Amino acid sequence: MAQSGRFGLSVRVLRVLASEPESMHTSTAIAEALGESAVMVRRTFLLLQKAGLIAQRKGPSGGARLKLPAKQIGLGQIYAAAEGDWISFGDDTSPALAGLEKRLRKDVLEAMNATTLAQVAKRALKG
Repeated sequence: MAQSGRFGLSVRVLRVLASEPESMHTSTAIAEALGESAVMVRRTFLLLQKAGLIAQRKGPSGGARLKLPAKQIGLGQIYAAAEGDWISFGDDTSPALAGLEKRLRKDVLEAMNATTLAQVAKRALKG
Protein backbone atom coordinates (compact mmCIF):
# COMPACT_ATOMS: atom_id res chain seq x y z
CA MET A 1 0.00 0.00 0.00
CA ALA A 2 1.47 3.35 -1.07
CA GLN A 3 1.76 6.15 1.44
CA SER A 4 0.31 9.52 0.46
CA GLY A 5 2.29 11.66 2.90
CA ARG A 6 -0.92 13.27 4.19
CA PHE A 7 -0.53 11.67 7.63
CA GLY A 8 2.98 13.01 8.14
CA LEU A 9 2.00 16.48 7.01
CA SER A 10 -1.10 16.37 9.20
CA VAL A 11 0.98 15.54 12.27
CA ARG A 12 3.44 18.32 11.46
CA VAL A 13 0.64 20.87 10.95
CA LEU A 14 -1.03 19.84 14.20
CA ARG A 15 2.28 20.12 16.06
CA VAL A 16 2.51 23.75 14.94
CA LEU A 17 -1.06 24.39 16.08
CA ALA A 18 -0.34 22.65 19.40
CA SER A 19 2.65 24.91 20.03
CA GLU A 20 0.25 27.84 20.52
CA PRO A 21 -3.18 26.26 20.98
CA GLU A 22 -5.11 29.48 21.61
CA SER A 23 -3.73 31.31 18.56
CA MET A 24 -5.06 31.24 15.01
CA HIS A 25 -2.41 30.07 12.53
CA THR A 26 -2.64 30.83 8.81
CA SER A 27 -1.88 28.23 6.18
CA THR A 28 0.78 30.54 4.76
CA ALA A 29 2.60 30.88 8.09
CA ILE A 30 2.47 27.12 8.71
CA ALA A 31 3.63 26.37 5.16
CA GLU A 32 6.61 28.69 5.61
CA ALA A 33 7.48 27.18 9.00
CA LEU A 34 7.34 23.65 7.60
CA GLY A 35 8.81 24.35 4.16
CA GLU A 36 5.63 23.07 2.52
CA SER A 37 3.17 24.36 -0.05
CA ALA A 38 0.40 26.58 1.34
CA VAL A 39 -2.03 24.70 -0.93
CA MET A 40 -1.09 21.38 0.70
CA VAL A 41 -1.48 22.91 4.16
CA ARG A 42 -4.95 24.23 3.22
CA ARG A 43 -5.93 20.76 1.92
CA THR A 44 -4.70 19.31 5.20
CA PHE A 45 -6.76 21.89 7.11
CA LEU A 46 -9.88 20.66 5.28
CA LEU A 47 -9.25 17.02 6.23
CA LEU A 48 -8.54 17.93 9.86
CA GLN A 49 -11.57 20.21 10.10
CA LYS A 50 -13.84 17.53 8.64
CA ALA A 51 -12.57 15.14 11.32
CA GLY A 52 -13.30 17.71 14.06
CA LEU A 53 -9.67 18.15 15.07
CA ILE A 54 -9.31 21.83 14.16
CA ALA A 55 -11.50 24.91 13.89
CA GLN A 56 -11.04 27.41 11.08
CA ARG A 57 -12.01 31.04 10.70
CA LYS A 58 -11.88 33.10 7.52
CA GLY A 59 -10.91 36.72 7.21
CA PRO A 60 -8.04 38.98 8.23
CA SER A 61 -7.78 37.48 11.73
CA GLY A 62 -8.53 33.99 10.47
CA GLY A 63 -6.62 30.77 10.35
CA ALA A 64 -6.84 27.48 12.18
CA ARG A 65 -6.42 26.29 15.75
CA LEU A 66 -6.85 23.03 17.62
CA LYS A 67 -10.44 22.21 18.49
CA LEU A 68 -9.33 19.77 21.22
CA PRO A 69 -6.36 19.80 23.58
CA ALA A 70 -3.32 18.04 22.09
CA LYS A 71 -3.46 15.41 24.84
CA GLN A 72 -6.94 14.41 23.61
CA ILE A 73 -5.90 13.89 19.97
CA GLY A 74 -4.56 10.42 19.20
CA LEU A 75 -2.40 9.49 16.25
CA GLY A 76 -5.15 7.11 15.13
CA GLN A 77 -7.59 10.02 14.85
CA ILE A 78 -5.08 11.93 12.77
CA TYR A 79 -4.37 8.93 10.55
CA ALA A 80 -8.07 8.29 9.96
CA ALA A 81 -8.60 11.96 9.07
CA ALA A 82 -5.67 12.01 6.65
CA GLU A 83 -5.93 8.60 5.02
CA GLY A 84 -9.60 7.61 5.28
CA ASP A 85 -10.42 3.92 4.61
CA TRP A 86 -6.86 2.79 4.18
CA ILE A 87 -7.40 -0.95 4.63
CA SER A 88 -9.35 -2.39 1.76
CA PHE A 89 -9.71 -5.87 0.33
CA GLY A 90 -11.31 -4.44 -2.82
CA ASP A 91 -14.78 -3.72 -4.15
CA ASP A 92 -15.91 -7.36 -4.28
CA THR A 93 -15.52 -7.96 -0.57
CA SER A 94 -17.50 -10.75 1.03
CA PRO A 95 -19.33 -10.01 4.28
CA ALA A 96 -16.68 -11.98 6.19
CA LEU A 97 -13.84 -9.91 4.70
CA ALA A 98 -15.78 -6.68 5.24
CA GLY A 99 -16.03 -7.55 8.93
CA LEU A 100 -12.31 -8.29 9.04
CA GLU A 101 -11.51 -4.93 7.39
CA LYS A 102 -13.60 -3.12 9.98
CA ARG A 103 -11.99 -4.96 12.89
CA LEU A 104 -8.47 -4.40 11.53
CA ARG A 105 -9.09 -0.66 11.12
CA LYS A 106 -10.51 -0.43 14.65
CA ASP A 107 -7.62 -2.36 16.23
CA VAL A 108 -4.90 -0.42 14.40
CA LEU A 109 -6.46 2.97 15.15
CA GLU A 110 -6.90 2.06 18.82
CA ALA A 111 -3.22 1.09 19.02
CA MET A 112 -2.20 4.34 17.33
CA ASN A 113 -4.42 6.36 19.67
CA ALA A 114 -2.29 5.17 22.58
CA THR A 115 0.09 7.93 21.47
CA THR A 116 -1.24 11.49 21.57
CA LEU A 117 -0.33 14.63 19.69
CA ALA A 118 0.96 16.07 22.97
CA GLN A 119 3.37 13.16 23.36
CA VAL A 120 4.60 13.56 19.78
CA ALA A 121 5.10 17.31 20.27
CA LYS A 122 7.01 16.70 23.51
CA ARG A 123 9.29 14.15 21.84
CA ALA A 124 9.91 16.51 18.93
CA LEU A 125 11.05 19.24 21.32
CA LYS A 126 13.56 16.87 22.89
CA GLY A 127 15.04 16.29 19.44
